[in-house]
Amino acid sequence: MPFTVAVIGRPNVGKSTLFNRLTGTRHALVDDTPGVTRDRREGEGRIFDLEFYLIDTAGLEEAFDDSLEGRMRRQTERALEDADVALFLIDGRAGLTPLDEHFADWLRAVDTPTLLVVNKCEGGAGTTGLLDSYALGLGDPIALSAEHGEGIGGLYDALLPFAAASDSEEMESAVDGESGLPGDGEEADDGSLKLAIVGRPNVGKSSIINLLVGEDRLLTGPEAGITRDAIAVSWTYEGRTIRLVDTAGMRRKARIREKLESLSVGDTLRAIRYAEVVVLVLDAEAPFDKQDLTIARHVIEEGRALVIAVNKWDNAADRRSVMQRVEDRLETSLPQVRGVPVFTCSAKTGHGIKKLMPTVLEAYDYWNSRIATGALNRWLQAMTEAHPPPVVRGRRIRLRYMTQAKSRPPTFVLFSQRADKLPESYARYLINGLREDFGLEGVPIRLHTRKGDNPYAKD
Repeated sequence: MPFTVAVIGRPNVGKSTLFNRLTGTRHALVDDTPGVTRDRREGEGRIFDLEFYLIDTAGLEEAFDDSLEGRMRRQTERALEDADVALFLIDGRAGLTPLDEHFADWLRAVDTPTLLVVNKCEGGAGTTGLLDSYALGLGDPIALSAEHGEGIGGLYDALLPFAAASDSEEMESAVDGESGLPGDGEEADDGSLKLAIVGRPNVGKSSIINLLVGEDRLLTGPEAGITRDAIAVSWTYEGRTIRLVDTAGMRRKARIREKLESLSVGDTLRAIRYAEVVVLVLDAEAPFDKQDLTIARHVIEEGRALVIAVNKWDNAADRRSVMQRVEDRLETSLPQVRGVPVFTCSAKTGHGIKKLMPTVLEAYDYWNSRIATGALNRWLQAMTEAHPPPVVRGRRIRLRYMTQAKSRPPTFVLFSQRADKLPESYARYLINGLREDFGLEGVPIRLHTRKGDNPYAKD
């Protein structure tokens, strides 16, 4: 299996930029503001033919208490424990700082091997920092520029011995019959279900994921807006791989003032776009406000299966009124997805969390539903007989046939010679019928009209 590399350093030295460079993505948020990264982010890194597992970490701070900085430091310490090698980044242009020296002392005392990397050395810059870095006692520094890709070859040479050690261990485990690689006839692609957890700030998204995976994988706390990046966590539920994605809280657009928050919201929207099922987390003390509805509508527009979790149920004073409010909002404001599954939970006490995954998997199955063309057209005939299409300009619209073009979400094509004349109200009648008669509760349904002849009709 690939070896693991953790990128470590004080804030604003370019750790996330290097993560993006080595993974070939832009998943890690990058900004001039120090301390952008808070949770550790993981991804598959590559330099030429060298592959490894990469962990981006929060900027190291001198904090050992239960403050946000202290909790971030503990996350970094866990990443270092999991890594086969650490890349200790310093800023070559800023030169050596007392904080760099302090953490270099710490890294020399741990068991994980450390490579010293001097970043921001593009075009000959950072010479002073490069020379000063020898004083850290971590060996010869590797000069590079994560932003411009300079010096990556030197990093390749430094990491190569760790790949060789990893390959040796893998061969030994294969001899012992314990190889973790897929064997003959096994599928290398695990077919993981992509599940995004979204909602307003401080509704308990990260706490729910921590409860599911059974560890403090994500930073949590009373502070609103702790999560900034969309962080993916791989997890196995009843033998099935689930790719959980924690996202930044989404406030109303009018309240977003800072560039960093705008980047975080963009990252959340991207997570929704690539998800298959989205869990919208509500606060039981203030359920379904305007922003919750905005997020729900966006999930539906993207065509994702939607599940609603009402969190902090232990704090709800009047539980009956809370559920009534949620049901009323769904009925009046989201009629296009009738039957959205709703469950209550408490990430603090664990109440109701066991209902999350069965509900998600059921929504996923509905989202993947396919209906045979024959059954669909028999249903269409019954629907038009019960409620014929309207008459337009003296002629009744004739619906010729229907077929399902795709699933994920269920998408149907309705053929008619006068498809452009079909009223929206009649299209909603058909969509509601599809939902009720074929059990497509709570998932978006797409219905497209096309002009054409029935290919199954006899001459």
